[in-house]
Amino acid sequence: MTSFFDNYYILIFNHYKKKLGKRSLNIALFYITFLELSVIFALSAFLMAFASQMKMAIMSSTKFWVLFSIITFFIISKNWMRYNGKKRTILNAKSKRSDTSIYLLWLFPLGCFAIAFILLQVQ
Repeated sequence: MTSFFDNYYILIFNHYKKKLGKRSLNIALFYITFLELSVIFALSAFLMAFASQMKMAIMSSTKFWVLFSIITFFIISKNWMRYNGKKRTILNAKSKRSDTSIYLLWLFPLGCFAIAFILLQVQ
């Protein structure tokens, strides 16, 4: 069973594999990391805005950014280890071809970051 992020990784990998060859590995790895970070950033910004509106002092802004940077390091290393070699081959064999627009795939993480930056403005 493949996850949401696995499907997007394979879609990006297969799209750029035709044009760029081996560089598609780096692009797909960058994309999936960018996507995961944008989703986590949007969720955490929502939770911070929610806590701010409910007058709950959960964590300071400095602690938020430190925690986010630790999570970022963890996601980068997790993706680097996960999508190398055998896992990518298995995902590629199990994947079904999809006609998802490449522009839509790149707009999804950008939209998550835009929502997160809007939510961070809430005080």
